[in-house]
Amino acid sequence: MDSQYKQLMEDLKQKNQVVMLTRFITIAETRQTVIEKSLISKDELESVDKGLRETIENLLIKGLPELITTEDNQTILLEPFYAVGRLIILGGGHIAKPLAKYGADIGFKVTVVDDRPSFANEGRFPEASQVLCESFETCFDRLEVNPSDYVVIVTRGHRHDAVCLRQVLESDPEYLGMIGSKRRVKNLMELLVGEGLDEEKLNLVYSPIGLKIGAVTPEEIAISIMAEIISKKRLSQLTSEAPKKKQTNQSDFDYEVLENLANDVIEKRAIITVVSKKGSVPRGPGAKMIIWPDGRSLGSIGGGCSEAEVSLVARDLLCTGSGYLTMKVDMTGSVAEDEGMVCGGIMDVFIEIYP
Repeated sequence: MDSQYKQLMEDLKQKNQVVMLTRFITIAETRQTVIEKSLISKDELESVDKGLRETIENLLIKGLPELITTEDNQTILLEPFYAVGRLIILGGGHIAKPLAKYGADIGFKVTVVDDRPSFANEGRFPEASQVLCESFETCFDRLEVNPSDYVVIVTRGHRHDAVCLRQVLESDPEYLGMIGSKRRVKNLMELLVGEGLDEEKLNLVYSPIGLKIGAVTPEEIAISIMAEIISKKRLSQLTSEAPKKKQTNQSDFDYEVLENLANDVIEKRAIITVVSKKGSVPRGPGAKMIIWPDGRSLGSIGGGCSEAEVSLVARDLLCTGSGYLTMKVDMTGSVAEDEGMVCGGIMDVFIEIYP
């Protein structure tokens, strides 16, 4: 089964959405559970049974995992996964430094580009997954900006901004923001429209960049930019006829957990997945963690005594050697009050033994 997780990681480099189907088949004669995992991307849905295809299509729209029971009494866990969105910072100046740190802290794989060796180096950006010291004219062949990326242009000058914007615009990233005063931005946009660039696409650029919170220092400006990026990630604008915002659902999985599951090491682990939630809980549907028999863990479903309780159940299940179960974690009422919990919701979690 580790090959399926390996394939998933490869697929996510090429495709925006992939669904993993985990089937739990109980053999009547032995009462043993056989686990089968398979992957289906959006462009492969035509090959799937009609009933299941409709379920998967709805799953991709909702963006959240689902646990179903089929007519023949099979249990299937369906999980949508998304291409990892990079935070690409074009420019390595004062704002880029806290921006890279905050971006890494909230889970982005950060790439920083600058053409000055003193600004583009790993010592300056230890949190970054990639630091490129290259000209803004030539770096985009290596970057290969894709639609799941978040791009921030914070170069040191008008000319470099224009170079970056010309190249990034055609890639249609999830987010594209550019620093600059209203006057500077207006002049640059007029220049690019005069060159024949798509005015509609230029109007979608977040500029001046960042939420209006009165930010002054580089750290404050970086916070305002990250707040805007989070807003774009978690909220989406509807059409002009209905300009209200709506929540964008997206599975809350951890890439570090997936990378561990893709390793070749044959080692019994319990995978814990948050399948659904009601109310206020620390992690959303799709959050995963791994528990080993010796108590080690990776990832989190929210921490605290609720996570500890689920971990104990997972270790007990590991002792049996195989199988799966569902568990409801209630963080409401007197239990939450006694523990001083900020959250007060309910989570349904799914525990499976892997491999």
